[in-house]
Amino acid sequence: MQTNIGDMLPQATFRVMTSDGPQPKTTEEIFQGKKIVLFAVPGAFTPTCHKNHFPGYLANCDAIMARGVDSIMVTSTNDPFVMSAWADATGGKGKIEFLSDGNGDFAKATGLALDGTGFGLGLRSKRYAMIVNDGKVEWMAVEDSPSTANASGAEALLKHL
Repeated sequence: MQTNIGDMLPQATFRVMTSDGPQPKTTEEIFQGKKIVLFAVPGAFTPTCHKNHFPGYLANCDAIMARGVDSIMVTSTNDPFVMSAWADATGGKGKIEFLSDGNGDFAKATGLALDGTGFGLGLRSKRYAMIVNDGKVEWMAVEDSPSTANASGAEALLKHL
């Protein structure tokens, strides 16, 4: 069943890159007591994710944070090394937190997994954005197609903050 507005996020563990290498970080550690903007992409460096979805969040980072958000985070089913390279390549390091959901545990637990096996991509995350307050989903938008980033883009999200 898909996570919806009003639901608490399920427990899962991401991997985040630190100076000591990849480290686990649970949903509780990430979301408890904070207002977080989380957006998800099917894959780092893929055309829509890299050229359309992510840049809007980077460009609107200050405007989002000015509306009482504690942190902006992006997740993908890529491994933490790819997510770290993507953070460097996009200029998002230090502005947006990159959460690796390499096994798709969070994507599956939220019901937002995408089966990309027909395209040789394996398990991915659907493209979406959500506003999470203390672990509870206040707003979310899931794209109908993984190749569009309209409903889940930064501009759309800003209207709900």
